Amino acid sequence: MKKVLIAGTGFSGAVVARQLALKGYDVTIYEKRSTIAGNMYDELQDNVVVQIYGPHIFHTSSKKVMDFLEPYVEWFDYKHTVKGYIDGKLVPIPFNLTSLETLFDEEKSTYIKKILIEEIGLNKKVPIMQLKRHQDKVIREFGDYVFEKVFYHYTCKQWGMEPKDLAPGVMERVPVSVSYEDCYFPNDTYHVMPKGGFTPIFEKMLNHPNIKVNLNTNILDVLTFKEDGTYYKGEKFDGDIIYTGCIDELFNYQFGKLPYRTLDFKFETHNIPSFQEVSVVNYPNTEDYTRISEFSKFTCEEQEKTVIVKEYPRAHTLNDIPYYPIEIEPNINEYKKYLELANKYPNLHLLGRLANYQYINMDKAILNALELVEKL
Repeated sequence: MKKVLIAGTGFSGAVVARQLALKGYDVTIYEKRSTIAGNMYDELQDNVVVQIYGPHIFHTSSKKVMDFLEPYVEWFDYKHTVKGYIDGKLVPIPFNLTSLETLFDEEKSTYIKKILIEEIGLNKKVPIMQLKRHQDKVIREFGDYVFEKVFYHYTCKQWGMEPKDLAPGVMERVPVSVSYEDCYFPNDTYHVMPKGGFTPIFEKMLNHPNIKVNLNTNILDVLTFKEDGTYYKGEKFDGDIIYTGCIDELFNYQFGKLPYRTLDFKFETHNIPSFQEVSVVNYPNTEDYTRISEFSKFTCEEQEKTVIVKEYPRAHTLNDIPYYPIEIEPNINEYKKYLELANKYPNLHLLGRLANYQYINMDKAILNALELVEKL
């Protein structure tokens, strides 16, 4: 049997493990944590499925992904909506025509709406920076308002830097929706959530006689990279290695630590059936946290109690969970040094957001894993 070592039991590692096990590989997985599923891990608290590492919503347009997951999960339809607390009112995010009519008086909102529909078109999106450069003074002021109230302060809290210091083009992609549609992912075909939570998906996926899972163990405690190749438990290892952890940790930070943003979570249980109007409410301009998520609304089940979580972004240290790679040019250049080093080992395969230093949605992570299996 061909042997393969995998670091991590999130979607990237678990999908590869299952597919290779089905093809007869002897799969050994190492997971740092005491639980499987990576950041997708959830558990029952006060009869509510709580996502311990923050909210995750499954959405995709890939039938290939949905077909792959079908044996492991039963879905229910879920439409994700987000609101933002702006000037004392809750309005849809992304900012849309409902947001416009809620925050502006009738005369001004009617004027702005007329120009947006004529120039952009109904049910279309327009980049916020395009509005800020518009020839019409009222539209420019509207663009400035949305930029400041919705994006500027939220970006500063989330990333710890000014929007202008983010990767070029980021703000050019930030949209205003010329629509009354309040779905957060309107362009995706499938909007679903798993019955019973995400963790059971991974339990089923990793339940195979060819898969051995080692919890509370860092693969780097048993894996060594030398000039002449890779060594596993002190012996030369020529099998495939799929690594889903931080690439800088893989090579002992020899080019320096890659920067990430991490999150502190404050969970609260409230003895009421509902805490807020929608599952996620953003707080761009007030509070130290960026948003509040209410877990019972992800399962569409009203309970006697409800559980919420507040998210506090901050700079990442070595003892923290790395959530968001900071994809700006100096960091990408540093990442490329690690990538060049990784490419010296033909049996080493980097997979997932930490190993590739880029934010990847769940469906893309699954597609990347399936593509790697086909390659192997």
